[in-house]
Amino acid sequence: MSFTVAIDGPAAAGKGTISKAVAAHFGFAHLDTGLLYRAVGAGMLAGGDPVVVAQGLDPADLDADALRSAEVAQAASEVAVNPEVRDALTAFQRGFAARPEGAVLDGRDIGTVICPGAQVKLFVTASAACRAERRFKELQAKGSETTLDAVLADVQARDTRDAGRSTAPLAAAADAVLIDTSDMSIAQAVAQAVALIENAQKTLRG
Repeated sequence: MSFTVAIDGPAAAGKGTISKAVAAHFGFAHLDTGLLYRAVGAGMLAGGDPVVVAQGLDPADLDADALRSAEVAQAASEVAVNPEVRDALTAFQRGFAARPEGAVLDGRDIGTVICPGAQVKLFVTASAACRAERRFKELQAKGSETTLDAVLADVQARDTRDAGRSTAPLAAAADAVLIDTSDMSIAQAVAQAVALIENAQKTLRG
């Protein structure tokens, strides 16, 4: 029987870092579902039909570094509203979640739409100010010339857009455990997630 961990949350809350650490700890496969839409967006920019790209997507296409550009991010937001693209990527994600070795999926609608039957559901969040500061430091490290106020405005706008969209809005599943990383270290957040998963595994074993 497969074991699925669904981790949702807003941008820069730490869900990606926690997901990778949890997957490594338990030997589970990990999928950053946001990269799926970026990969389809990149395929569209290269001249492909987004639906065809989505239907033929392979895990090998998910090169995080190559998919982080602003141009690809914009293309990803365009293809994400296509119902046929969403259907294809939903099927991809559910197939990934069924891996026999166990899987961790992080995104915005994993616990609510993609894997509502996941054995563990986490909602990782942090204050907008805290998330903006983290993202600002990341951008500074990459040489980006921006301001903290501009990054905060972008984070808040994205939160509003994600929570207000008609299809699969960002929301915590009713049975998700909330992890607020505002005042936590990465190690503390990962330890909390690991403990929750271990408890779920013990319960399943009876």
